[in-house]
Amino acid sequence: MTLITTPFTALSTADDVLKGVDLTGKRVIVTGGGSGLGAAAARALAKAGAEVTIAVRKPSAGALPLDLADLDSVRRFTDAWDGPVDAVIANAGIMALPHRTPAPNGWELQLATNYLGHFALINGLRPHLQGGRVVMVSSGAQLRSPVDFDDPHFERRPYDPWTAYAQSKTADVLLAIGIGRRWAADGITANAMSPGYIHTNLQRHLDDATMRSFGAMDDDGNLVTPGHFKTPEQGASTEVLLAASPLLAGVTGRYFTDDNQEAPTVPGGSDQSGVADWAVDPAAADRLWDLGLTGLR
Repeated sequence: MTLITTPFTALSTADDVLKGVDLTGKRVIVTGGGSGLGAAAARALAKAGAEVTIAVRKPSAGALPLDLADLDSVRRFTDAWDGPVDAVIANAGIMALPHRTPAPNGWELQLATNYLGHFALINGLRPHLQGGRVVMVSSGAQLRSPVDFDDPHFERRPYDPWTAYAQSKTADVLLAIGIGRRWAADGITANAMSPGYIHTNLQRHLDDATMRSFGAMDDDGNLVTPGHFKTPEQGASTEVLLAASPLLAGVTGRYFTDDNQEAPTVPGGSDQSGVADWAVDPAAADRLWDLGLTGLR
């Protein structure tokens, strides 16, 4: 497989990627678009002419209510949607909850929010997505854990915040693979991406020791921005690249970082970049799709 490359880099912003791209008449949904990466992506898309719908748990002006952990909320959103959707950016998420927390349907909350809620949303919007694009916001954490299909909700194995997060981010990549395998005939494409390290509300559950281990907090508890961190505008560049750039027209089932495709890798080796082979395994994608359908019943 030839890897897809673009002129853009880790330093490119969402505005850089969309420079000269006219999105007039395009309709884009951004989950979690009220702050951080999602807000940066929404601003850039709107600046390029798109009609952007921001879907968040606690909406203010210009946003619609959507709680991904509550499947009834997802159904209300999709039932009320009218007209076409050109792209869905599955940006919302939660990370490293310190204790095992169940969603209303009993699923572990990170898997329920980061994967199942988006699975329900995208399936509910499918009739409106003809020829549209899906962007799954994953993470380099997908290198840390496959989906444990024997115990996805930590009902028997000990709960670990980072393993639960990593599993949910692997699931996000597998969802993109699954969409690409099933919906290509309708012209629907799906890709996954990692935005990199960025200060956002995603870190709200992390303690000070963890933030310091990332180099993101000093000894006095002040946030600092190390050199490997990006701005939200830089992190959102890959989101808008996959959602709206002509460079990615027709591309599906790939994983991107820093605006370029990453190659599959075997976790545990010396090179810990790329996308884990378990995150792009078609058999695992099919198994996860079935798990998702079970969760919607």
